[in-house]
Amino acid sequence: MEYVLLFYSNLITSSALLGLILIIHFVHYKSFKFISDANFIEFHKFHVKNISFIVLPLMIIEATTSILICYFYYSLFSLANLLIVFLIWVTTFILQIPSHNKLSSGKSILEINKLINGNIIRVFLWFLKVICITYIIL
Repeated sequence: MEYVLLFYSNLITSSALLGLILIIHFVHYKSFKFISDANFIEFHKFHVKNISFIVLPLMIIEATTSILICYFYYSLFSLANLLIVFLIWVTTFILQIPSHNKLSSGKSILEINKLINGNIIRVFLWFLKVICITYIIL
């Protein structure tokens, strides 16, 4: 394994994102329901701005290392690893971002529930991603 640093960088990044998405899913998104209507827009703006500083660089590193793994160490599992990353990005843009855009104009329990329900897909995808890159390393 010549590209050990690449594999472990991918695993560490994916694991960090899995931990983060679990906290966001089971704690943070559900706490949106407890924010008052009067403070919700300001709170949501704070959440989106600040979480982006953490999530976006990690997602970019994860995508980049997944592409490089597929390029330098092509296999069915490296392709699956990359496909999972692609699916995470697709669900983020199709489900999560539109919900956040709607919530940026005001609190909606229906939209918060859509955000939570759509996010479970990303939880499972990141879980599979960590399993996949672990299998590649082993």
